[in-house]
Amino acid sequence: MASPRSTDADARRRIPSVDQVMQSGACRDLETRFGRGPVLKHVRAILAEARGLAAAGAEAAAPVLGELAATLERRLEAASAPSLVRVINATGVIVHTNLGRAPLSAEAAARVAAIARSYSNLEYDLATGERGDREVHVESRLAGLLGSEATAVVNNCAAAVLLAVNTFAEGREVLVSRGELVEIGGSFRIPEILRKGGGRLREVGTTNKTRLDDYRAALSPETGLILKVHRSNFDIVGFTETPGREELADLARSAGVPLVEDLGSGLLEAPHPLLAQEPTVTDALAAGVDVVAFSGDKLLGGPQAGLLAGKTPRVAAMRRNPLYRALRVDKMTLAALDAVVVDHVSDRAAERVPALAMASLGAETLRARAQGFAERVRALGSGLEVTLAEGASAVGGGAAPTLRLPTTLVTLAHPSLSPDRLAEALRAGAPAVVGRVGDGRFVLDLRTVPVESEGELLEALRRAAAPR
Repeated sequence: MASPRSTDADARRRIPSVDQVMQSGACRDLETRFGRGPVLKHVRAILAEARGLAAAGAEAAAPVLGELAATLERRLEAASAPSLVRVINATGVIVHTNLGRAPLSAEAAARVAAIARSYSNLEYDLATGERGDREVHVESRLAGLLGSEATAVVNNCAAAVLLAVNTFAEGREVLVSRGELVEIGGSFRIPEILRKGGGRLREVGTTNKTRLDDYRAALSPETGLILKVHRSNFDIVGFTETPGREELADLARSAGVPLVEDLGSGLLEAPHPLLAQEPTVTDALAAGVDVVAFSGDKLLGGPQAGLLAGKTPRVAAMRRNPLYRALRVDKMTLAALDAVVVDHVSDRAAERVPALAMASLGAETLRARAQGFAERVRALGSGLEVTLAEGASAVGGGAAPTLRLPTTLVTLAHPSLSPDRLAEALRAGAPAVVGRVGDGRFVLDLRTVPVESEGELLEALRRAAAPR
């Protein structure tokens, strides 16, 4: 009778060598697809696992060896697949931070691709043949659109606020209302940004009431700037008070300090009557704010960027700050931003910029789309139970936190899959689909699904609901 030790040794001897596996037809085919290096790396890993299992006997290692080719292919495909993938957003949240915020228009995306795959005149003056300035490609057009004296572009809105604080208030005080000490996405808080910018926070007023006299009383020779922050992701209601921008601008001007506003959403004009109360960049500039900071990838509808607009001396001072170079954007961001600004300048943003077009969709349009889509789902014969329900979409992305845009929801139930399991199956597809789960059903909001993507969404539902 063989001892356990000799059995383990026999099992390990039956494991092929790396060279033997690499000579197989399956490995040669995989080398053609993925390259020799990755194939060799994964073959070694799989055989090492088999040797470890062989210590428990031949039977333990057999499944690994029997499925070696399939396991190898699966691991190679997973290793070479992109991590950042396309998602169909069926949540109804227009500017969904976790899903990449505002999608670019087809024209802007094509412009990015054209610039990315070739050389460009990023910092080259084609007229003179000399070194140029990257800022000219967007900022003069953006300034004209906003009616601003000057503009600057950095890599996100937090960076824009950081640059303003560092430029005007390094080692000095920044006056901020207690009701505006917000926390933005990713647990970043305004006090922390001020601290990193070198400023010292001076809280003004109370959470619900801050008066102009509170700002006036806080002014001192140590004041570097007054910062106004839009409460973009929450609201305070009830017994409240806050001074108007014009009053703050007059106070800042008399004190000789800049008034900077972190507006966040980047709304230039309301695409929907329900958004009419949301503050706009042009409103802030017209009220006398020295510098307005806002995002490029929210309701402006462009790429991730932090945009600064305001008076020439203030913007010029920020440009001279060495931190500006560390925060600047690349050629692809500039290409996308320029394309989006052109759409706004030409009054085509409402239909060309996806985020604005989604926000503009009326309730009747969405009801008709939902009814048609529900019929197509029923025709699949997938077992999905479909009902329609009145609901609400959200602007998202730090804009209009209490606003709900009326929509018609498509709700789905599967006879054997729970809503969470159905959601999981849809997220695993290609393209991935992200919706909502609520009240025991999986919920789709077509406001954030382009009409041309409905066919893909339907096919994704068919695959996810198929028997396993």
